[in-house]
Amino acid sequence: MQFTSEQRFDDGVLEREFTLGEIPGILWTPASASAPTPLILLGPPPLGLRKVYPRLLARARHAVAGGYAAVTIELPGSGDRPRNVVVDQAIADLHRALAAGEPVTDDIIDRLILPLLDPAVSEWRATLDAVLALPEIGGPVGYSGGVISIGTRLAVVEPRIEAAVLFAGSYVPRAIFEEARQVTIPLHVLLQWDDEGNDRQMALDLFDAFGSKVKTLHANMGGHTGVPQYAGEEADRFFTRHLK
Repeated sequence: MQFTSEQRFDDGVLEREFTLGEIPGILWTPASASAPTPLILLGPPPLGLRKVYPRLLARARHAVAGGYAAVTIELPGSGDRPRNVVVDQAIADLHRALAAGEPVTDDIIDRLILPLLDPAVSEWRATLDAVLALPEIGGPVGYSGGVISIGTRLAVVEPRIEAAVLFAGSYVPRAIFEEARQVTIPLHVLLQWDDEGNDRQMALDLFDAFGSKVKTLHANMGGHTGVPQYAGEEADRFFTRHLK
């Protein structure tokens, strides 16, 4: 892990951009801490870190204020990383289907999500190795964000993640439903009821499929970016119960 820039905010948050091989990312930590800090992995949407930076920064500063460090990485094919032609074609097909009022087929969803899963999960695990090797970072570890299929896969394969807040704001391949049955960690799932880019029934079916004995669905009226503040506060309480 190579740090490439550093910025200190007035609220005591230290932000450091880094690269890990070809993976760009950002780490936020308390500017001063007396003991190793627990960690939240902030899963970004596949829009590029620069486009969603204000939202990620707000989430990170909130996490640090709650006593955590936070880290995010650029997903494969996002930002300035090399594009994935299969995913780009699937995005075009998705927009075409939605504009025409046609159903979004399983084929489109598979081509949209599945090519991201293996590389994204591998890169998240490598990032977790590197961040937990820093003296100021310790466990436990939580995951917060989307793409929900990536969060689901991580919850299955990464034993260091002890609890997850998942954002139901993306389409889900059918193969992920079988993986969801293997998830056993505590889950808190956020669903925007009127999300124009999300299949509501698919999100409800995925929540039902999760094998976790402790799982909560927090559904709110409104679109994709309209998550109310109290929903975030409830997610904070979830992490406090399961990570501290």
